[in-house]
Amino acid sequence: MVKLLVAGLWVCIVTLGAVFFSVRLATAPVAAPQADAKAPTELVRGESITVPMIADGGVKGYFLGRISFMVDKEKLKGINLPMSELMTDELFTLLVGNKMVDIANMQAFDLVAFREAIKVDINKRLGDGLVEEVLVEQLDYLSKEDVRATAEAPKSPVSPSVKIVEGVKVEDPASH
Repeated sequence: MVKLLVAGLWVCIVTLGAVFFSVRLATAPVAAPQADAKAPTELVRGESITVPMIADGGVKGYFLGRISFMVDKEKLKGINLPMSELMTDELFTLLVGNKMVDIANMQAFDLVAFREAIKVDINKRLGDGLVEEVLVEQLDYLSKEDVRATAEAPKSPVSPSVKIVEGVKVEDPASH
């Protein structure tokens, strides 16, 4: 009889414990899935631009570039400034003002630092976190002599431009 009473008591304790912990786990606060999700981004395509390289009081060549941005959709709604003009201004500052690219030493060019500098400066101007990623599609250099030779004799073979960055063609995700 005592064994039957102890076994019944044991079953009751185990059952109450199981019910208590299952109810507690079922009512535990769940982390919001939105907190972990990345903010929706939108592609802002850059225009092809030509930036002159000025040295020793004259134009030495031209940078040809196309840079696009992945920006936060929500933060972009409040911006009324044209992104392509801001990007052009930023590229002029980096390529001419700061001289991030040394044509004589192309191996020293740091693409990651170049992208980060564009991202930081534009976010500083327009609000932190607007630009999520900078996409370099093209960054080439043509010397003044190459441009002049092309203009004077269009049928002669043109020396190739100096590839600074071999970018990837960026397609608008909305077009798929």
